[in-house]
Amino acid sequence: MADADLQLVARRIRSFPDFPVPGVLFRDISPVLKDPDSFRASIRLLTNHLKETHGGKIDYIVGLDSRGFLFGPSLAQELGLGCVLIRKRGKLPGPTVSTSYTLEYGKAELEIQRDALEPGQKVVVVDDLLATGGTMRAACELLGQLRVEVLECVSLVELTSLKGREKLGAVPVFSLLQYD
Repeated sequence: MADADLQLVARRIRSFPDFPVPGVLFRDISPVLKDPDSFRASIRLLTNHLKETHGGKIDYIVGLDSRGFLFGPSLAQELGLGCVLIRKRGKLPGPTVSTSYTLEYGKAELEIQRDALEPGQKVVVVDDLLATGGTMRAACELLGQLRVEVLECVSLVELTSLKGREKLGAVPVFSLLQYD
């Protein structure tokens, strides 16, 4: 079942050369979202991994702005958990905690509501793609400010040649599909 599910998801990932700039091979997850069977398969695979790895030790799933929002709530529902959002700066009401980080083309900021999580809670961070690791690392740093334990970072796709997992230090990383 797991192999069939993984093959179904893999078949739905499209590649676009030279997008958004020459030399980049863009991995498009849109067909996974369009096809309910492959989307369900991706959630099932991630859910099974988290159950096997962490059992009932996860308190919340944390979805990253914006495509982590597509996977985070469904994954949280399957696990019987809530989903907390980390957004780009200026998108959340109320008191927030923020962190800035460097992108390949500039700087960005992420934030979370100050009361979204309690110190000591355990979370898994989810996004659609792990590339350079900058966004995931910033999310982990942000969660560290709240004294929350990040059990793992998970993604649908990982671009291994960009070595994003190295930026996450000791935080375990899991991805369904890996590409150079």
